[in-house]
Amino acid sequence: MSKTVRLAPNDNVVSAIETLNPDEDVNGISPKQQIPRGHKMATQAIDKGAAVLKYAQVIGYAKEDIAVGDHVHTHNLEFRAVDQTYEFSTDIRPVAPATTVDTFMGYRRENGKVGTRNYVAVLTSVNCSATAARMIANHFTPEVMAKYENVDGVVAFVHGTGCGMAGDGDGFEALQRVMWGYAAHPNVAAVLMVGLGCEINQIDWLVEAWGLKPGPKFQAMNIQDVAGLRKTIEIGIQKVEAMLPLANEARREACPASELMVGLQCGGSDAWSGVTANPALGFACDLLVAQGGTGVLAETPEIYGAEHLLTRRAATPEVGEKLIGLIKWWEEYAARNKGSMDNNPSPGNKKGGLTTILEKSLGAAAKGGTSPLTGVFKYGETIRSKGFVFMDSPGYDPASVTGQIASGCNLIAFTTGRGSAFGAKPTPSIKIATNTQMFTRMEEDMDLNAGSILTEGETIEAAGQRIYQMFLDVASGTPSKSEAQGLGDYEFVPWQIGAVM
Repeated sequence: MSKTVRLAPNDNVVSAIETLNPDEDVNGISPKQQIPRGHKMATQAIDKGAAVLKYAQVIGYAKEDIAVGDHVHTHNLEFRAVDQTYEFSTDIRPVAPATTVDTFMGYRRENGKVGTRNYVAVLTSVNCSATAARMIANHFTPEVMAKYENVDGVVAFVHGTGCGMAGDGDGFEALQRVMWGYAAHPNVAAVLMVGLGCEINQIDWLVEAWGLKPGPKFQAMNIQDVAGLRKTIEIGIQKVEAMLPLANEARREACPASELMVGLQCGGSDAWSGVTANPALGFACDLLVAQGGTGVLAETPEIYGAEHLLTRRAATPEVGEKLIGLIKWWEEYAARNKGSMDNNPSPGNKKGGLTTILEKSLGAAAKGGTSPLTGVFKYGETIRSKGFVFMDSPGYDPASVTGQIASGCNLIAFTTGRGSAFGAKPTPSIKIATNTQMFTRMEEDMDLNAGSILTEGETIEAAGQRIYQMFLDVASGTPSKSEAQGLGDYEFVPWQIGAVM
């Protein structure tokens, strides 16, 4: 079995499947230094300033002359912004509709949407009402909930903003989209919204702007109007108690896979993310799109340097231009905050073999498969296109997933190479390991091992088929590993854009 992987014929580096030691024979090359598993080795001399190629794409430039057999990493590879020439709609591969209709057991809501879970949500408008919301939700212990067998739980969605911010603009609009997206989410059967009363992010504005209608399954209250924390908690508990029998009336029924909207996410990535789990998830996404479903790629900073591959797949030039608009916004956003688009990869990513954001992005984009890009959406914006779409978000996983859920995702598929402990209510998260070593070490946290592509010779297509089947199983109620461990109560993190005043 080969000790390295070459991803494209003209690449000038390969990735080590196992640790390579100096002077051993590796496909006719002797490593100059020990090269850790997942890290890169030069297979040809690379002059200082010359491009380093992986995936047949530029991942950075040599800081110094690199010899055959050298370890290629942060010490001798540097990031530079790449001047891309964008092509639009030149690589569109239409998806043939599936010949059979796959189904899952979901909750069909009155508005026609379909949920994969059935929660009662206590949602806050501002951090000042977070304690009240937590105390209301904490009242509903497993013992209390035992008689509501069709309700997955009462969960508080609290956050650190909602005031000390502008009452308009990007930050305010993003928070309002997130609040509305969770209040109207198909995985939520009923909502209690709790505010303080004097905050910038007024509940009444949200109700009016988004057309939310108060009723038995949607209630709102402010601490200042109710006259204090204790009374707010008491009344809040009473309101939720009245909602639970109504939420418990929901029943699962057979629904087509076209009703699934899967957030495509990666975190704690390593060098194998772009080789195993991400391409396999991309294949699963293509299978879902063939059923009429939707896959949602996000994390705009983590497609930086790979966006030109996505514009070629844009269903229309307008869709591609919209994606480039996001890239330009992020460049300006990073610059005015004195940051760099290469602030990724993280220390853990680098330990796992990733060196620059260009390398990370090329692997991350593989989660989107090969289907046409049919839409580009703002953070937390309701996704109205079917197929493969993109949603703007930071690369920070909790903030990104919060936006995907607000946009309507009723499943999250999360690939990881270092091992991320992550879950996000009300949407179940499926964790996909990129390598067998980590899967074995963290099997309690990982739902599926895509490292078998390397260790067992499994094809990307076969691994993708397993991931797709897990979509259907988890959507039908099978608990994911993160759900079984109780994750998801603290991962509601709306993206804070703009100044805190």
